[in-house]
Amino acid sequence: MNFQQLEYIIEVERTRHFAEAAKNCFVTQPTLSMMIKKLEQELGVMIFDRKQKPIGPTQQGKKILEHAKAILQQKNQLLEDLQEEKETLVGDLRLGIIPTIAPYLIPLFITKLTTNSPKINIIAEEINTSLIIEKLKNGQLDIGILATPLEEENIEEIPIFYEEFFLYGSTDFDKKFILPEDINLNQLLLLEEGHCLRSQVLNLCHLKEKLKSNFSYKSGSLETLKRLVEKNQGITILPELATKGIDKKRIIQFGHPRPVREVSLVVHKSFIKKRMLDTLLEEIKNSLPKKLKENSKKFVIKI
Repeated sequence: MNFQQLEYIIEVERTRHFAEAAKNCFVTQPTLSMMIKKLEQELGVMIFDRKQKPIGPTQQGKKILEHAKAILQQKNQLLEDLQEEKETLVGDLRLGIIPTIAPYLIPLFITKLTTNSPKINIIAEEINTSLIIEKLKNGQLDIGILATPLEEENIEEIPIFYEEFFLYGSTDFDKKFILPEDINLNQLLLLEEGHCLRSQVLNLCHLKEKLKSNFSYKSGSLETLKRLVEKNQGITILPELATKGIDKKRIIQFGHPRPVREVSLVVHKSFIKKRMLDTLLEEIKNSLPKKLKENSKKFVIKI
C-alpha cells in the first residue's frame, strides 16, 4: 500500500469513473486500474463495485476510503508542518471569489500580498458561491471569498468586513435616507439567478415574485447594471465596494439599521494552510477603506 494508491481510489470515488480519475491523476487508465487492483488484492476486499453505474464503493470500500482520506490528511499535515519549519510562506494558494466581490476587492490587496509573500503562488478564479463550496469540499480550492453566513456542514467562515448596501438610481432623491418599502420595484434591476447578491436584494426588499415591469433585465455583472442606471433605465442596489468611482449624487443610503452583507474567508474544516490563511486575512483587512472597517454587523442580510 502507498499514498499514490490511496489518492487513486479517492479520485475514483469523487469522479465515479476510472478513465476520468486516471486523467485527473495524470496516469493511463490501465495503470490506475492495475494499482487499485493490487491494493484490493493486498487488502483482500473489493473497494469498488464495477458493475454499478456509475461506479461506486462497496460497503467495505467506504470504510477503506474514510481511512484513506484520514491518512492523506495526516500526511499533508506532516508535510505542512515540516515546510513551515523550513520556509516562511511558500506553495500554491487556490482562491475562489464570487463575481460581485472579485473586481472590487482583489485590486485592493493583491499587489501587497504578492510583494510581501513572494513564495506564495496565488491561483484565483471568479466563480459563484455554490461552485466555491463544492470545490472546497472536494479539495479543489483552498479558500473562498464570498458572502456569508452559509451554514454549510464542515465549512468554516472567518468574517473579514461588513459591506453596506446602497440604492443607485436617479439624481432627484427627495430624502436623505431610503427604506426598502420606498423602492420602486418596477424599476429594480437584478443580477441573474445563481448570484447570492440577488438573493440578498430580494430578502432586503421583502419580495420574491412581486417584480412586474415592461423592461426586465437580469445580468451576471454589476457593471452592466450600473451602466443601465446611468442611462436612466432603472435602479439597482449595490454593495459598498462597487460604488467606488460612480456619481455620488445617484447614491442614497438606507435608513437605520443600515443593511450590510457579511464578506468572509471560507475554508473546509480540514484546511491545513493556516499561515497562508492568516496572511491573506491580514493583507485584505489592511487594504480596506477606513469606512468599511467601521461598518456595523447588526443588520446582516441573509443569502
